[in-house]
Amino acid sequence: MNPRLHLPFVAVILLALVGCASAPAPQTAGTAQDAERVAGTGVRQADAAPIATDPVIVDAAAPAAAVDTTDALAADAGDAAPVDGASSEAEDDYAALYGSAATGDAATDAGAAAYDPWEPMNRRVHAFNNVVDRAVARPLARAYVAVVPQPARLGVTNFFDNLGSPLTMVNQLLQGRPRDAVQTFGRFVVNSTLGIGGIFDPASDLKMKRRSEDFGQTLGTWGWRQSRYVELPFFGPRTLRDVFGLAGDMPLSATRQIDDDTVRYGLQGLQLVDTRAQLLSIDSLREGAADDYVLVRDAWLQRRNYQIQSDLRRTRGDELPDYLREEEERDVTVPASAMPIPGG
Repeated sequence: MNPRLHLPFVAVILLALVGCASAPAPQTAGTAQDAERVAGTGVRQADAAPIATDPVIVDAAAPAAAVDTTDALAADAGDAAPVDGASSEAEDDYAALYGSAATGDAATDAGAAAYDPWEPMNRRVHAFNNVVDRAVARPLARAYVAVVPQPARLGVTNFFDNLGSPLTMVNQLLQGRPRDAVQTFGRFVVNSTLGIGGIFDPASDLKMKRRSEDFGQTLGTWGWRQSRYVELPFFGPRTLRDVFGLAGDMPLSATRQIDDDTVRYGLQGLQLVDTRAQLLSIDSLREGAADDYVLVRDAWLQRRNYQIQSDLRRTRGDELPDYLREEEERDVTVPASAMPIPGG
């Protein structure tokens, strides 16, 4: 082949090689603006790989991506996970009152599940109490509400609450709460005098707190926290601890100190009707329950455990938060003083 024909062809190849050598090398890392543009437009990780190779760009882009991911997870979960060691004020107050799973508090374990090994027997007694209630107690309570005006019914309730003040005062002393006992005594004196035998309640207007204590609560503060559930005929829900507590309450009952049987039985009957009238508001809830026995048992045990835990906090001098504090505590079971049983 003619060498003169090879020279132009070789020259073209040499010019091409020189052009490739002098061209700028492809960039492996972009600027910070490029990183933000890639992160903002949602470019796939494979497409953005050249940018991630620069350590400076990684530091600029990673915080934005992390924040976006956290917000997305929080939006999907509905609430962000709590930081380790952090809890809300309400959770702290609840844990202080009822204990926590980590503490293994006996009172908390008792409130977590009903201790009811005598359930078959208790269900039979519960069925008997329901028959008596539907046949006698509920009709009397409804007639009482229909005939007696509300101010008069309130006066009856105040009267029997005031009669229970000495029992409350003694149990507060037994629980190691002399300050509360003095306040209860002052409330009793004020309502018995200015309140005309307790029919009116001027002590509440004077910001004197009303509390109700019994010997069953005292046994609970002494250490008998967990006790098996038992339902008594006529008396209603109790625990074995509270059955023994009845023996301590009966001698201190004011109505049982009355020698005249007619007056004593009349007052006890009125107290029974008044107690049942206060429970009429929950009848609709019980009628709609799938299992009335379980509803009554669990509600009563929860309430009882709350009372004992409140007593323990007061004994230690701890104050309840405002939204957990109860100014009035009324027992929903039949009081021992209302049962016409001969006194000791």
